[in-house]
Amino acid sequence: MEEKCIRWIGSSRKNLLAFPVDARKEAGYQLSLVQLGDDPEDWKPMRGMGMGVREIRIHKDGEFRVIYVATFEEAIYVLHAFAKKTQQTPKRDIDIAKTRFRQLRRGRE
Repeated sequence: MEEKCIRWIGSSRKNLLAFPVDARKEAGYQLSLVQLGDDPEDWKPMRGMGMGVREIRIHKDGEFRVIYVATFEEAIYVLHAFAKKTQQTPKRDIDIAKTRFRQLRRGRE
């Protein structure tokens, strides 16, 4: 199977690069699993955002999340990456990912 490329939406790449080193390495490893067609080790579906949107959960030097969609044939799209500081995902972060996913779908039509 050919490795899918990663396309970063908005500030997602910049946000991920701001993670602490160990969390950033873990995010890269988990995304590489997705590129090879596998599931990340710790993830959950983000059903309220849209079909196929998932969240990678990273537990290194704190709590970090990477929201992505890999259902499109041409690429994996990273919608948002952020540090999670509360039990519940902040509405602001959900809204950012939802908006980017809507824009992605519109741009593909």
